Amino acid sequence: MRRADRLFSLIQILRRSGLTTAAQLVRDLEVSVRTVYRDIQDLISAGVPIEGEAGVGYLLADSYDLPPLMFTRVEIEALALGARMVACWGDKELAGAADSILSKVDAVLPNPLKHTLDSTSLFSLSFQNTDIEKRHLAALREATRERRKVRLLYTDANTNDSTRVIRPLCLSFFAPRWIVTGWCEWRDNFRNFRLDRIRRVDVLDDTFDDEPGKTLNDYITMVTS
Repeated sequence: MRRADRLFSLIQILRRSGLTTAAQLVRDLEVSVRTVYRDIQDLISAGVPIEGEAGVGYLLADSYDLPPLMFTRVEIEALALGARMVACWGDKELAGAADSILSKVDAVLPNPLKHTLDSTSLFSLSFQNTDIEKRHLAALREATRERRKVRLLYTDANTNDSTRVIRPLCLSFFAPRWIVTGWCEWRDNFRNFRLDRIRRVDVLDDTFDDEPGKTLNDYITMVTS
């Protein structure tokens, strides 16, 4: 790991973890204790507000704001690929947001990395018509974010139609399909619905709160246990 990348990682660890011992930094950064002590002193000398001392631990002031300039080439490639995947498989609003993020990143990149975003040879392509997957994505994203119930007109694998009211808990992408997972009030259980089989979505005024046994964590526990 380059020293600049290591210093950036050190700051990120302190921001994430709060009071952190040198031993923890040694494990996370895979360097010697001597290197950790030297890096801490160099950051303090450069004006980074780190408090603490050897043998006790180190803490980064909450007010410290790290400028987003220290991206590695691999991190930039990851951003470009992620944005291209969103543009290919997300709805129009998500695609626009991904482009906006890349524009903001490009504006603050140092000159040696300026053209990395455009020149990245990682792509996300689809030879299928994805419009049917995207048509209800924005509405379901909003309902999930605002915790509002939705009414679905749904066609199952046997072409049977049904109307369901669900509490949307999350949206997942299993290429080339989007899935909405929710608590189905008709089945009184968790259910997954493919977006390409949803004929209509009505976002209701009714909101929902977490209830034991009906949350996203409950669903994750059920499918992973």
